Amino acid sequence: MTTEVMTYKSGKFKFSAKCDKDELNLLWVQTQILYQTVRDLPILPNLASQIQEELIKKSIFSTAAIEGNPLSEEDVSGIIDDNVSGKERAEKEISNLKQAYLYLRGMNPTGGKLNLSEKIVKDLHSSITNGIEYPDNVPGKYRSHRVQVGDKTHGGVYTPPKVYEDIVMLMPKFVEWMNSDEVMSLDPFYRASLAHYHLGLIHPFGDGNGRTARLLEALILQSAGIKYVPVMLSNFYYQKMDDYYITFVKTQRNNDADVTEFLRFSLVGAVESLEEIKSRITYHIRIMALRDYVHFQRNKKNLTRRQSDLIAMLVDNPNLTFTLKELNDKTPYTVLYRDVSPITARRDVKRLLDMQLIELEDNRYVLNLRALDG
Repeated sequence: MTTEVMTYKSGKFKFSAKCDKDELNLLWVQTQILYQTVRDLPILPNLASQIQEELIKKSIFSTAAIEGNPLSEEDVSGIIDDNVSGKERAEKEISNLKQAYLYLRGMNPTGGKLNLSEKIVKDLHSSITNGIEYPDNVPGKYRSHRVQVGDKTHGGVYTPPKVYEDIVMLMPKFVEWMNSDEVMSLDPFYRASLAHYHLGLIHPFGDGNGRTARLLEALILQSAGIKYVPVMLSNFYYQKMDDYYITFVKTQRNNDADVTEFLRFSLVGAVESLEEIKSRITYHIRIMALRDYVHFQRNKKNLTRRQSDLIAMLVDNPNLTFTLKELNDKTPYTVLYRDVSPITARRDVKRLLDMQLIELEDNRYVLNLRALDG
């Protein structure tokens, strides 16, 4: 599944899906099992929306940070929440990425498979770089100058296709290859990763290529109906930034046009993203179940009002911990235990321990999130 194109000035360019599927199979199976698990977990629509918004903020921060944006995650969140465009380049990059993610949301391909076009790629790039002065970059327009990618500390330097004529030749070939029956039949995780990698190889724009490639990857996954992972992968690439660049260069230098290295890296990112979202959703399910269980036990008079209020306090603030002494002399617990004797407080703690609603960790009592595991 390799297509060779002879360029004008840059020699042969290869579009390749050649890989060792036996080597990748375990990771691929993990993505399928984990995604099925995540998809089947019950979650309220408002909570799903809240999680998605949090992930988008983190993704915008990460994909910008990979390219050197200096803003903190807190600053990025503020810009997104306040809908601030900002005059500084760093702020404008964030507001542009927000618009790019809105563009992604508006894409609803039929049949669950995105038919790629040059317009989609150009629109993504334009939304990312619009209104920002980058040297030799015009939003949505292919570059007409030579560039180099990477550095010696990240696996070496790669020189993408050198001239405008080569890019104008390769981009339609890229779209044609991505829309071919062979590539369209691949699992979305493979197809999205191949789009990310090959667009990075062509490097068609003066700036914003990495962000465009990562958003294209997200768009293909999103189009296949995959939730959460599309916006989580940028965070994985940011956390593994050195490995991200090194993997790209190692794959590019493979003489057989074998893309196993890059596909493996992306699949690891998908697995880690799915594990994270599974843990996050499971955590919220446990919290909701604990609330219902405590309410039930209170109605059955198996818990006193004070005991159930203490658990409710911990459920609302799961990071809270306490000692027996702190119940009587430290906020917020004194709201419940100000007029209660230490003996009664000790009895409450024993009751909650017996019901496995709390547990002792490092000499402090904490909420037992696994109280209902059986």
